[in-house]
Amino acid sequence: MQFVTGILGGIASTIPHLVHMKQTADSLFGKNFMFSTIGAGRHEFPLATTSMLLGGGARVGLEDNLWLSAGQMARSNAELVEKMVRIAKELGYEPASPDETRQILKLKGRDQVNM
Repeated sequence: MQFVTGILGGIASTIPHLVHMKQTADSLFGKNFMFSTIGAGRHEFPLATTSMLLGGGARVGLEDNLWLSAGQMARSNAELVEKMVRIAKELGYEPASPDETRQILKLKGRDQVNM
């Protein structure tokens, strides 16, 4: 499940809204689901961090946010991911590798797709 916040016409990127969506999903699906969160724009890192603390995943990338920090534009997706990895590790989390993520999500490996 992907919680998308901060998009025009959608739910606002606030911690109370994210907690509400998580609690709603828990009541509908029990604990038998995985989730991650997108906080568009300047809310990307606060919402991704909160998602992680709630037991979910964090999604970051230039498609959701162009800024590494206030006034500093990100040069690449990798730069945004590196920042999220630093935040996760500071909080005692070990991010999944790309191969581990594919396994968790039951995705094909790179060698099994025509790209």
